[in-house]
Amino acid sequence: MNKFFIILAHTFMTRLKTKSFIITSLVSILLIIGLANFQTITDRFGGEEPPVAVIGDTEGVYENLEQNLEAKSSTIELEQVDGTKQEVEGLVQEGEYSALLEIQKSAEGIPEATYYANQIANTAISDELKEALQQVKIAAATSKANLDQGTIQQIFAPVEFETVALEEDAKTEEELSEARGLVYVMLFLMYFAVLMYGNMIAMEVATEKSSRVMEILISSASPVSQMFGKIFGVALLGLLQLSVFLFVGFQAVKMNQESMTGGVFEYLGLSDLDVSIFIYVIVFFLLGYLLYATLAAMLGSLVSRIEDAQQLIAPMTMVIVAAFLIAMFGLNMPDSTFVTVTSYIPFFTPMLMFLRVGMLDIPAWEVALSIGIMLVTIFLLAMLGARIYRGGVLMYGKSSSLKDFKKALQLSKKE
Repeated sequence: MNKFFIILAHTFMTRLKTKSFIITSLVSILLIIGLANFQTITDRFGGEEPPVAVIGDTEGVYENLEQNLEAKSSTIELEQVDGTKQEVEGLVQEGEYSALLEIQKSAEGIPEATYYANQIANTAISDELKEALQQVKIAAATSKANLDQGTIQQIFAPVEFETVALEEDAKTEEELSEARGLVYVMLFLMYFAVLMYGNMIAMEVATEKSSRVMEILISSASPVSQMFGKIFGVALLGLLQLSVFLFVGFQAVKMNQESMTGGVFEYLGLSDLDVSIFIYVIVFFLLGYLLYATLAAMLGSLVSRIEDAQQLIAPMTMVIVAAFLIAMFGLNMPDSTFVTVTSYIPFFTPMLMFLRVGMLDIPAWEVALSIGIMLVTIFLLAMLGARIYRGGVLMYGKSSSLKDFKKALQLSKKE
């Protein structure tokens, strides 16, 4: 047990001091801060946008267009300009106006428009103007049809549509919306964490083999101690890194919560969630990590060159990607048969069963069964992994085929 903690501490400290880990962490922290302050940054560097010049047959259109933009709290400023089209186009090119909106009317008196700008790649302004002008057009068309304002409002008022679950314990629409936010975030977190830290474990083993340190380690500590020492060493490193990211993200959001109503947790949709959801987050995250980390350590022991590690763990990466894609599909159909069946497949369980737990009210025995299947799978994989690890760490030379499992097992029997 003492050797296990020595390997764990060595793995943790070695990876913690690497330049790649430090740079990745700093870049990620800056990215989190940048995203939390994105609006402030864009407002500061963007400056004040020049107004949009409006010319043409604007009678009865310009005022309605302004009112529609104000009703949507738009930041677009309009300015009615006297002058020829060529003159105003020149002012747009000089930067005095951000764009030119030329309004015409059809024979029926329906407004039409042409939008001119130096570059039309940015469609934010043009789309907003188009949507506002559409409302003006609808008002003009209904007015010509002699429809009163009350009838018009009834026509365009959104339909009352309420969803009600018949099952007594089923989640409401509001609860589903809140749960969907957390599930979405946690699926991404699981996906990236498993990919990043799984690769880190495989690289750790491959690096030691390439430096021949493994030959010394294998004679002084058991394969199980080595393998799980590395797995838990990287796990502690990952927990430290994720804790820093969460702390920085929380503080960054908290600093900007003046523009968020109801505080940080309500803004993120986490204020009314059941505590059990957060417990399931931790349980399935840890089980998923242990499963894929054990597999990564086993695969990493089969290669002796770092460049071969990526190729050998490619099948594991594809399984993770498949689980993630199924989970994305299941966000809108969590009760589908396909999602239900695949949630009991151990390599898909961390994401898909957590998806079902978060979105549906499923029996406790289903959750217990999935956790039990995962624990058994991790145990069997650990036993098999220990044997392959014992033989794999003694294999040198180019190795990029899964057929090397057989050779590693044969070498382990000779020990």
